Amino acid sequence: MDVKHKIQKLTNKINQHNIEYYVHDNPIISDYEYDVLFRKLQQLESDYPDLICIDSPTKRVGSKPLDKFNQVNHRLPLLSLSNAMDSSELELFHTQMIKGLNNNNIEYVGEPKLDGLAVELIYEKGQFVKGSTRGNGYIGEDITENLKTIKAIPLSLHTNYTIPNILEVRGEVFINHYDFEQLNKKRLNNGETPFANPRNCAAGSLRQLDSSVTATRPLRIYCYAPGYIDGVSIQSQSEFLNILPKWGFPVNSEVQIGQGLNFLNSYYKHIESVRDSLKYDIDGVVFKVNSYDLQESLGERSRSPRWAIAAKLKPVQATSLIEDIIPSVGRTGAITPVAKLKPINVGGVIVSNATLHNQDEINKKDIRIGDTVVVQRAGDVIPEIVKVIIKKRKTNSQPYTLPSICPSCNQSISKIPDEVVMRCLNLHCPAQIEGQIKHFVSKNCLDIDGLGEKLVQLLIENNLVLTISDIFTLTHNQLAVLDRLGDKSAKNIINSIDKSKHTTMSRFIHGLGIRNVGAHLSKILESQFNNEINDLISASFDDLISIDEVGDIVANSIIQYFKDSNNIMVINQCFELGVVFEKTMQASNVFSGKTFVITGTLPSLSRQKAKSIIENNGGKVSSSVSKKTNFLLCGENPGSKYNKAQDLNIKIINELQLKELIK
Repeated sequence: MDVKHKIQKLTNKINQHNIEYYVHDNPIISDYEYDVLFRKLQQLESDYPDLICIDSPTKRVGSKPLDKFNQVNHRLPLLSLSNAMDSSELELFHTQMIKGLNNNNIEYVGEPKLDGLAVELIYEKGQFVKGSTRGNGYIGEDITENLKTIKAIPLSLHTNYTIPNILEVRGEVFINHYDFEQLNKKRLNNGETPFANPRNCAAGSLRQLDSSVTATRPLRIYCYAPGYIDGVSIQSQSEFLNILPKWGFPVNSEVQIGQGLNFLNSYYKHIESVRDSLKYDIDGVVFKVNSYDLQESLGERSRSPRWAIAAKLKPVQATSLIEDIIPSVGRTGAITPVAKLKPINVGGVIVSNATLHNQDEINKKDIRIGDTVVVQRAGDVIPEIVKVIIKKRKTNSQPYTLPSICPSCNQSISKIPDEVVMRCLNLHCPAQIEGQIKHFVSKNCLDIDGLGEKLVQLLIENNLVLTISDIFTLTHNQLAVLDRLGDKSAKNIINSIDKSKHTTMSRFIHGLGIRNVGAHLSKILESQFNNEINDLISASFDDLISIDEVGDIVANSIIQYFKDSNNIMVINQCFELGVVFEKTMQASNVFSGKTFVITGTLPSLSRQKAKSIIENNGGKVSSSVSKKTNFLLCGENPGSKYNKAQDLNIKIINELQLKELIK
């Protein structure tokens, strides 16, 4: 056998052993035998580097360190999930599904919700080409080299099933309990600080600029959802999960399929009962409507799909002592009381702060400084106080009331009608300015590298920045003389500021911090107003509520923000100082102002591909037929949308007619 075939055979053999171990949980050789094969391959590749296979397992050891992570635009958004906190909310979800589908026999897929880090893996013609974090759901960080170090991720798709032209797979990266314990033992033996918990360790490992460091961490992955797929038609979540192992991806063995509310409740109770015996951390159960056609019919909200829900498990609790209560001022002026706790371990995380939300919440639970309290991580993430242990309360304790003046600017705090929070209305409040600027320069907004929290504080303390527009007036000399900065850092920050001036309207709108307007709605506004921010500024209430996903509250927030002459002045200053919007690339504007709805199975296009074609030509795709719909794109076996479109005299077209329209 020649060397090329030896290398190929060893590569295939080791990759198959990885699949047996990580996908099927059925290792057929010992670790020692695996290491012998691996070293044999390493030696051959060292002697014959020109013959290394593209999917060689030796590529998982890490590569040259990066200077920074590049960004990746997700073809399809990675939306968050709505939460169900108890059985009544699960029942409400099921009732909404029945109403939305006019069907009492809904089939669901139940999956454990891992407490890890969501990632997306992209394959082209069967080869792993890129991987990214979830990011803000629309843009993630390119962590390809780090993901390559995870042996459970195939570098090339297994050929037991048809290979798509493009395949995007979403999954959760995590660390098993045993692996985490062994990793911390090793760190302690080496005199290093142990990691706090598996989730933080997994997240930190994936964000290493040096992938050789990531390669030393025992990361695993379970894959659970598709992104964009071209070349293979898949009809349901259960079908997708069955195909994944054929391509070489690991899938959680606890996945189950069932019908109706009884399944939702029984599966939830099952996962709750086995939670402590699982090898990894979970914080809930995810339920999805199984059929992809039904998912499409139900559609999405602005931040979450209607067809899925995360049922949270009962959080881990512990007791601690409230040492103080500190009012915190947010970027919108909201005053949030924060309990300073005696540090306590809650579910593997050291907790020293907990939000008290507002004065009403403090009064309701009668929370006081010096109280012993029950603390939990809400959704296993955000620390909150569940209740006070009254028996342990000191006799001289006093009820806590938020101060009447802002702790940042000493101006009066006001209670806005119909709001539970207290607010500082002083537009020049240092804490608000700091929060606004931190938000404006953050990764999901202008993404100005180097302007971190401490530097923003330093700029405000030195009166160099008082509004977001002041960022664009900063000079090299102003920065270079600041503590711990220096010439090189100052130069890099100025370059980053100059680069950020070329942004998009959606990033800029998000950066303004308009209440109730996040990244998703900013994109909708960018599209609706065709990159013209002046049209948005002058839009009326009726103009705004006519936009899909914009309701009364959002419309009023936008109008109130642009009514403020100071806000308009700052925006204009940004443009005068060089901020320009780059238009999103489109194939054409032939569908500008047109709304499409897709139904049925198209001859050659997946729904995702059809949606991309429409959006890339200036159109919009909606999940439901209404009077605002211009076209119904119809394939085989259309659903009720077809009849509704006929009733409303909406133009019905097929795939061929769609392609004719864009010629």
